[in-house]
Amino acid sequence: MLLNEILGEAKQQFKSRVPEHAQAEIFGLIHEQQQSGKVYGLREGHQAPDFTLPSTTGVAVNLVEQLAKGPVVLTFYRGGWCPYCNLQLRAYQSILPEIEALGGRLIALSPQNPENTLSQQEKEDLNFHVFSDPNGKVASLYDILFELPTSLQEVMLHTLKLDLLDYNAANRWILPIPSTFIIDRSGIIRFTYVNPDFMQRLEPQVILEQLKNL
Repeated sequence: MLLNEILGEAKQQFKSRVPEHAQAEIFGLIHEQQQSGKVYGLREGHQAPDFTLPSTTGVAVNLVEQLAKGPVVLTFYRGGWCPYCNLQLRAYQSILPEIEALGGRLIALSPQNPENTLSQQEKEDLNFHVFSDPNGKVASLYDILFELPTSLQEVMLHTLKLDLLDYNAANRWILPIPSTFIIDRSGIIRFTYVNPDFMQRLEPQVILEQLKNL
């Protein structure tokens, strides 16, 4: 089954258990972002911004240093609280041997705090780099960071019982638009997938196809 078919089933479960007023706020934001005319995310041909972040083991990892070993698949996700993100990361874990066989590295970033990142990596048994991106600084460099409107903050806090300020250890209600960038060894972005509809993600097979083209 394709990843987005699995995500489609999760979407139906979401619709059956989340109150309609909350759904209206969530789908309303997706529609607003899709219809805004704004182009989110750095496009193909751009130089990928470098960054250095500590891993869950405390060892700093630098993008340029990773690129010296091979192309990088850089994916931004919302956090371990998001079921669609967890399904995505599990699907990418399943193709990790193939990514590595093609010389690639897989790196995943979210704004969740380091403790939640470590907990998620252990729970999901992920064998690739998973980093905390404090206050979405790297996501901002890749032009995919946004701030949740007040109405959606209220829905998340009071209906979904999720306090993003606490979960992310941040002072703003920020999230990245789920995105995946494939970066070649020279640091050039060769493929970009950015979708405001967080219930859809890049298929694992597309990642492998793009790596084969590098």
